[in-house]
Amino acid sequence: MQLDNTAALVTGGASGLGAATAKALADHGAAVYALDLPSSIDGAPDVKGVTYVGADVTDAEQVRASVATAADGGVPLRTVINCAGIGPSMRILGKKGVHDLALYAKVVQVNLIGSFNVLALAAEAIAETEADAGGQRGVIINTASMPAARDLAQYGIRVCTIAPGIVETPMLATVSEEFRASLAAGVPFPRRLARPEEYAQLALSIIAHDYLNGETIRMDGALRMAPR
Repeated sequence: MQLDNTAALVTGGASGLGAATAKALADHGAAVYALDLPSSIDGAPDVKGVTYVGADVTDAEQVRASVATAADGGVPLRTVINCAGIGPSMRILGKKGVHDLALYAKVVQVNLIGSFNVLALAAEAIAETEADAGGQRGVIINTASMPAARDLAQYGIRVCTIAPGIVETPMLATVSEEFRASLAAGVPFPRRLARPEEYAQLALSIIAHDYLNGETIRMDGALRMAPR
């Protein structure tokens, strides 16, 4: 699928994976709408071709309005990439006790329900667009979430998932350099943390490869975490 003269919606687009992906899509000709919390957008970089939209992925009405903004920009909405997510550092059972259930519920609300909310409402908008010569209307890429490819195939929408390993994003900003080095040392090859730009590169490859559908792709340097 070509990105020229199409619109793309990227969640979590103000930083990390989302920011790198939004820039990559814009560099390849898409009109990109980067969805993120208003507080995150305030410090987001100014990138040519990227329009920031303030919204909470867990709020259906805010997401619906954001999708409408992307779909009504004059070119068809073809690409949606779910990068929004949170990753609080807490063990199921640690030195301070059992994992806080309210915090876990928040992670599920943002990472799972938020992604599904965007996927469903964006698919609704993409399904209304005119298909290209190959019968394709769009592609949705999730981050470590169950693909919905079977449901959306009838509308000409592909769905793939990227399962990243340990990526050098703002989520890791709270840990020490020594701890980051120890994480990198556990990656077989390349022995380093992944870069947000590599996530963006893989997303572009999925978009360009029209026969790739219903697939979960690991991007982790062959990392397989051993039990503690």
